[in-house]
Amino acid sequence: MIERTLDDGVLTLRLAHGKASAMDVELLEALSGELAAAADARAVVLTGTGGIFSAGVDLFRILDGGAAYVDRFVPLLSTFVRALFALPVPVVAAVNGHAIAGGGVMTLAADYRLMAEGGGRIGVPELLVGVPFPSAPLEVVRFVVPPHRIQALVYTGLTLPPHDALAMGLLDEVVPADALAARAREVALQLASLPPEAFRATKRALRADALARMDAAAEYDRGVHALWSAPETHDRIRAYMERIARKQA
Repeated sequence: MIERTLDDGVLTLRLAHGKASAMDVELLEALSGELAAAADARAVVLTGTGGIFSAGVDLFRILDGGAAYVDRFVPLLSTFVRALFALPVPVVAAVNGHAIAGGGVMTLAADYRLMAEGGGRIGVPELLVGVPFPSAPLEVVRFVVPPHRIQALVYTGLTLPPHDALAMGLLDEVVPADALAARAREVALQLASLPPEAFRATKRALRADALARMDAAAEYDRGVHALWSAPETHDRIRAYMERIARKQA
């Protein structure tokens, strides 16, 4: 599910959960456990397997599990995204391919974001799927995306190839696929060389406003949770999945 390696203080977490590393309860629990232990690392590299970083939420599980599954999944998603965003050590996203919806949010939550050249795309099409953003993912997106572009990105659900994503500010670098791992490690070691206390204090200050909004959004998140559970939302998810299946046929 997660391949874990620790080398010279750099913890690499490689998503390897099925074909697309889709986010489900089990993956979120595993990732949350890794983050809880990552505070002892000098830096973290988050990457994926094959041509997909993460395809986002496992929509099949949402539909199959219904409200009972949503009651477990949505709080876990919010808690994990907040923990990743606030992790007190440097986080480097090494995006090896598609980073869609939740996969895009994981990328944006990192301190430095690299993506491999090629056919991968990145974006946050949650509204196209038919579900609203919980506050933690939404604040991560707002933190990274330039203010004059965030509405267009979120409302249209646009997914972008690497160089377009770089131009929009979603990424810090685009690198050849065969250089991704080495460059991610290089950046991780560079960030790890900074004085840990100074890095931690600076990161906390830079992200304080976004974290405060996450923590003050309990009422909003209750409404989001209810919408994720609603039958009409599941109908929209089902219709979205049918459209995708027709395009791929």
